[in-house]
Amino acid sequence: MAIVKSELIKELKKSYPNFLTKDLIKVVEIILKEIQNSLSKNEGVELRNFGTFRTNIQKASIRRNPKTGEKVNVPQKRIIKWKMSKELFKKLNNEKK
Repeated sequence: MAIVKSELIKELKKSYPNFLTKDLIKVVEIILKEIQNSLSKNEGVELRNFGTFRTNIQKASIRRNPKTGEKVNVPQKRIIKWKMSKELFKKLNNEKK
């Protein structure tokens, strides 16, 4: 199951009981907003020991609707690419340094 923002705030509150919940919410909102702003400007975002976010352009293409078999024109669009850090990869795969 995925962790949602409210669960993240609860976990932060457990880890940092001296902080007010409204302050933790504000910090999380600021971090997410800054990531969004950077990606919208075509800038990469690197979070050390976690990963990097970059935007990429997905070319326009003609695809097929699987339900009807009809061809559909998909316009060019920007997508987000994420690459995990080596440290996160090792942690996920239980590898020792």
